[in-house]
Amino acid sequence: MAPTLEEVVTEAPAAALSATLKAAPALVAPEPEHCPGPESEQAGKADSCAGCPNQAICASAPKGPDPDLPIIAQKLRGVKRKVLVLSGKGGVGKSTFSALFAQGFSSLKRRRVDSEKNGDVHMEDAEDEEPPPTVGLMDTDLCGPSIPRMLLGDSSVSTSVHTTASGWEPVWASDTLAVMSIQFMLPDQDSAVIWRGPKKNGLIKRFLKDVEWGDLDLLVVDTPPGTSDEHLSVQSYLKESGVDGAVLVTTPQEVALLDVRRELDFCRKAGIPVIGIVENMSGFVCPNAKCGKTSQIFRPTTGGARKLCEDENVPFLGAVPLDPRIGMACDFGESFLEAFPDSPAAQNILEVVQRVGKTIGLEMTGTIDA
Repeated sequence: MAPTLEEVVTEAPAAALSATLKAAPALVAPEPEHCPGPESEQAGKADSCAGCPNQAICASAPKGPDPDLPIIAQKLRGVKRKVLVLSGKGGVGKSTFSALFAQGFSSLKRRRVDSEKNGDVHMEDAEDEEPPPTVGLMDTDLCGPSIPRMLLGDSSVSTSVHTTASGWEPVWASDTLAVMSIQFMLPDQDSAVIWRGPKKNGLIKRFLKDVEWGDLDLLVVDTPPGTSDEHLSVQSYLKESGVDGAVLVTTPQEVALLDVRRELDFCRKAGIPVIGIVENMSGFVCPNAKCGKTSQIFRPTTGGARKLCEDENVPFLGAVPLDPRIGMACDFGESFLEAFPDSPAAQNILEVVQRVGKTIGLEMTGTIDA
């Protein structure tokens, strides 16, 4: 533990500051009573419904599965894989990571699968590489839609969604990366979205039911912090089409890890496979070309995400250090991975992409497609 004025310090200050806590705090709160869901026969009648402002609505609403689920499944028939990006706590860089994660997938070349060798991948020469996969990025952070700015820069302000006879067209940030966000529907970038849950749920459904995603190798869904309306909506709307898994983003501090444990609990109760955890802002990369070293700013007091993964038996996907050039690239809508490929942050992000790709069946190489 860190030294205090009440005790005698018997170790060097540097060792005391870098030491972990003697024991990680345990969650001792009882299991909460969960909403049975509006489609349940117990909707509005269960004990957990008492005091809910929507109790009367749920009790009188039609029961049974959502009739739009088969429509959504049909609409997403061309989307091969779907991955959620979650964070239990705000401020851990989840949206920034989502943007870089999608850019990485849409830029890295794929390894060719040899069907004659039982699906094994091989890399003998350049001919064994396929073009980068086509990726879609759906921004469900409706109250803080920052993804368009990170991918399109200033042009995101004047970009709007085009409507065709078949539905909404996503905005293409590159030849292989399509984006959909509520930001494209707002009158200006400073407009606040002041919506209650039902209206949020309705727009998320439209993002899945009315958007012409087409044939995608991967759909990345960026979600807001927490385990609330948006998360439940995405999970329920993708029930028939399926979710390949979730990537959880955290920072090294125990304050952030506490919320990640709750996010893990949500995934297990919702039946969402956890692909792994990424420790973001894990160190600081000096932008000076003569330095280039990585220093620790947020020291993991309880072992960080790596220790949490060991305790929870969840894969550790990697640690991404904080590089100030990431913020600059996102402000101008440029690809940090292409502009600074030698940065430890860029290299670690690509390693995370490769690990996730291997888990979901998208084998990637380590080279950015030119």
